[in-house]
Amino acid sequence: MWFNFANTYVGLISETRNRSCEEMKRRKSDPPVYYPLMLNLQGKKCVVVGGGHVALRKVKMLLDCGADVTVVSQKPHLGMAKLFEKKAIRLIHRDYEVGDLMDTTLAVASTDVREINRTVAHEAKRLGILVNVVDDPRLSSFILPSFFRRGNLTIAVSSAGKSPALVRKIRSNLEKSLGKEYTTLLSLISEVRSTLKKRGCVVDGETWQEVLDLESMIRLIQKGQREKAKIVLLNKLKAYSGGLNHRRTLGKKRHFE
Repeated sequence: MWFNFANTYVGLISETRNRSCEEMKRRKSDPPVYYPLMLNLQGKKCVVVGGGHVALRKVKMLLDCGADVTVVSQKPHLGMAKLFEKKAIRLIHRDYEVGDLMDTTLAVASTDVREINRTVAHEAKRLGILVNVVDDPRLSSFILPSFFRRGNLTIAVSSAGKSPALVRKIRSNLEKSLGKEYTTLLSLISEVRSTLKKRGCVVDGETWQEVLDLESMIRLIQKGQREKAKIVLLNKLKAYSGGLNHRRTLGKKRHFE
């Protein structure tokens, strides 16, 4: 009886293990579902391998984020040389060598030689470094969405690489509909949040959604009535919450959306 039980137990473990292996294989073969993420690269070492026009664009994006950028290229774009002269980047004037990614947070492989890109990707993954291989998602640990900024407001669109043309079209339409006034709006809302936080007031996410009338606030901002828009927002929050000055946390964790 014990022998039969043991055989059954071992069989169940084996079956479970086989199912787990099959599930892992299936997941690896499925198209990736990308996890949207905003990275803080301020002061972090980032390496761009390649010196062409696309590589230059990647470098400028990283510099915009405050990254400490090193470029490895035998033939750097003229724009790279100018950035190096301004001491905006470090430039290693040669082909990529294994070891160039040491102490790096993020790497970009942007050469026209597939084997070099593959080597960069393999080293990055071995070192646990995030890597993007331009135009080759299979070798990349992340891909870049199409995006634009309005001050601290970042709007990103991605199709997981399925249709760059559609993504570009959507981004273009959003750029036209979201003007510079949204930079002002974001700044205004941030000020209101800071004011409420200093008062110890709690405003949950649902309340913000109910109170934020974007169209009316944008109209006021476009007319140059920023302070009026701010007062209107504060009054709406006060009315909706039944008096913000009296709505304080009572032994609970404060939440600010």
